[in-house]
Amino acid sequence: MHDIFMNTTTTSTDIPRRSSRVFMRIYVLVKGKNAQGQNFSEPCQTVAVNAHGGLIYLQEHVEMDASLVLASPLSEEEQECRVVYVGDSSERGTRVGVEFLSPAPHFWGVEFTRPDWPTCPIPPRLQ
Repeated sequence: MHDIFMNTTTTSTDIPRRSSRVFMRIYVLVKGKNAQGQNFSEPCQTVAVNAHGGLIYLQEHVEMDASLVLASPLSEEEQECRVVYVGDSSERGTRVGVEFLSPAPHFWGVEFTRPDWPTCPIPPRLQ
């Protein structure tokens, strides 16, 4: 279940990215321990994804460096990751950045381009 609301890659001039970022909603199941040390399993959705992890909305409160497992209902693949960012909370949940313990560019079902790939200008006849 992919719900692409913006398919845009972005790069930062301050911090080089290892892979491009794609803003899209992908539904995943997150398993791990919350900030109180209790096991949880929560269906959630992504905000943005890349070959090395992603940004998700979680209702559970987790701490930095917590170990989580993401499970993709589409591919039935699981990926171990760690929490690298805990951000703002909203009605959707808390924004949580996760990093895969090993790169998994195919986990999300998205083809990622490297941020240093040049973009091709649109030929005048197609403009």
